[in-house]
Amino acid sequence: KRAPAPQAGVSTNFTTWAVIGNAKVQLFLNYANYFTVFFLFVSLYDDGFHNTGNTLPMIDDILKFNRGFVADKRYEPFITDKYPAKKLAVLSCMDTRLSVLLQEALGLANGDAKIIKNAGGIIPTPYDSAMRSLVVAIYELGVEEVMVVHHSQCGACHMSFGHLREEMLHRGISEETIASVEAGGIDLTAWLEGFHDTEASVRRTVAAIREHPLMPRDLTVRGFIIDSTTGALTEVV
Repeated sequence: KRAPAPQAGVSTNFTTWAVIGNAKVQLFLNYANYFTVFFLFVSLYDDGFHNTGNTLPMIDDILKFNRGFVADKRYEPFITDKYPAKKLAVLSCMDTRLSVLLQEALGLANGDAKIIKNAGGIIPTPYDSAMRSLVVAIYELGVEEVMVVHHSQCGACHMSFGHLREEMLHRGISEETIASVEAGGIDLTAWLEGFHDTEASVRRTVAAIREHPLMPRDLTVRGFIIDSTTGALTEVV
């Protein structure tokens, strides 16, 4: 027997659905491209030098924890205001070993001090974000003393732009992009080169604060190195 002839409209419907299907596929591919760019952006700016590859799932875990934290009112022991109770600011490194150790070793509770962190705990230029934060802390928030706290085995001590440049190229940053940044007046070597003597870096950072034209003369600034394991402080200057 012959197969029954297709009903009127079936071919047209099939064509219509094929067009719609292709449009959906194209839309999906467009979104996929957007998400690819987004994931690349996140990976490039992930905190730290070693990307785990789990940036977004980890953030989702943190959000889940946060909802429970708020619901259970576990924030109550940390309630304070914006003014540092000890009138102290601490400039230190973003190293993960100091995330909790720094405050514990210094005996600082939530609200006691302004904690300012960057890679190395340094002030590479007189008007960078670290110095800006100190100016605000002193004139707006009542800080009277500053501790500069570098630490032992600091990654920034051996950091080099040559290595970071290779990592950038490996992660998709082009030679042209790097060249255009440098052509715009940014000295990437000076900006991303680490220090090679921790004590000397502490002295330079303390001097940069003390000698800054916007720092009050009665401000106390002292420099230390903290042991990344025990938390022991050694005063440098």
